[in-house]
Amino acid sequence: MKQDLIVILDLGSTQNTVVARQIRELGVYSEIHPHDITADELKSFENLKGLILNGGENRIVGGKPVEVSPELYNIGCPVIAIDYPQAECEKQYNTLPDPAVLQKFIFEDCGAAANWNMKNFIEDQTELIRQQVGDKKVLLALSGGVDSSVVAAMLIKAIGQQLICVHVNHGLMRKNESESVVKVFRDELNANLIYVDASDRFLGKLERVADPEQKRKIIGSEFIRVFEEEARKLEGIDFLGQGTIYPDIIESGTKTAKMVKSHHNVGGLPEDLKFELVEPLKQLFKDEVRACGVELGLPHDMVYRQPFPGPGLGVRCLGAITRDRLEAVRESDAILREEFAKAGLDKKVWQYFTVAPDFKSVGMKNNARVLEYMIIIRAINTIDAMTASVEKVDWDVLERITERILAEVKNVNRVCYDMSPKPPATIEFE
Repeated sequence: MKQDLIVILDLGSTQNTVVARQIRELGVYSEIHPHDITADELKSFENLKGLILNGGENRIVGGKPVEVSPELYNIGCPVIAIDYPQAECEKQYNTLPDPAVLQKFIFEDCGAAANWNMKNFIEDQTELIRQQVGDKKVLLALSGGVDSSVVAAMLIKAIGQQLICVHVNHGLMRKNESESVVKVFRDELNANLIYVDASDRFLGKLERVADPEQKRKIIGSEFIRVFEEEARKLEGIDFLGQGTIYPDIIESGTKTAKMVKSHHNVGGLPEDLKFELVEPLKQLFKDEVRACGVELGLPHDMVYRQPFPGPGLGVRCLGAITRDRLEAVRESDAILREEFAKAGLDKKVWQYFTVAPDFKSVGMKNNARVLEYMIIIRAINTIDAMTASVEKVDWDVLERITERILAEVKNVNRVCYDMSPKPPATIEFE
């Protein structure tokens, strides 16, 4: 079933995702598009029911106000404007309309139907995937994380054995994670899985690279190179599957908003990419991705596992990566996950991990002064990864984790707890 669509045009608002989520919670599908979209492009959207011109504090770019084409007011669907003084429509609001007003616009003015749900979304996406891919093959980076796992399930449903999964161990995985991916997908789910150990290759490329953006782009670019090499060993590979989700795109910057950080699957792709991308989750928020995974029948533990960034521990071993500090992050992260599971926090806390800064602190061991690394623990809760609050972990649990890290992890003499919400901090440190 083709779902009815409300389009939100980004005219400088910082609340685009808030509006999009409000609409989806009403059971109607919504998408965010740039302000300079053309009338013809909008007319090509199936089941377009309404248009929201969403202005805001970023509506002045380069000293000039961003504007929509006048033709957009005559595409044949109702239009409202939020904080956009230049609008040429009857309904204008200085701030976000309350839920009742928004509901009236969507269902009465636009005549949209509440047919946005995961079952319909999956049906639409599987059909779109089949149309895009045809009889060709898709190469998918299968990290074992939520996003790549849900993409794998979606692609298997759509094209079956035309999907080839590649798990690349870039040396930046959590403890025993690669082994777990192979066990679950190859042994239990019978996926067509290729395992590539490229640890030394990645760590060599990252040697002495301290800038976070450069690290992300090196990791993203090297991933593509590995896939190209694997593809050359196969036949008929024309597509690259990716687990891009909507927050990835938002945080990588828009025409009216600055970049928060690049994502390896958004801003880090090489210009000479030889594949066409298949990204069936790119309009979903994180909680919707999980709901999609449940609808597809994936195991609960897989769908609700800890989020893990594409660059892996590379963005948690802060600054230039060293093997001893990387190992400290890996081992301390394993202790944190083990103790959170014992305390029942693994079912309560959305994301938790450790990081190691690129400096040493003075300490005492064996009655001698030592300079060793610091480990920082981060534990946050969020719905869509756009904002996050800090988990108030019981003091006894933190003490037990600290004692274990100091006793069991080499080259570490200090443990700290990060109390910073998002914003102003981001979830990851890099």
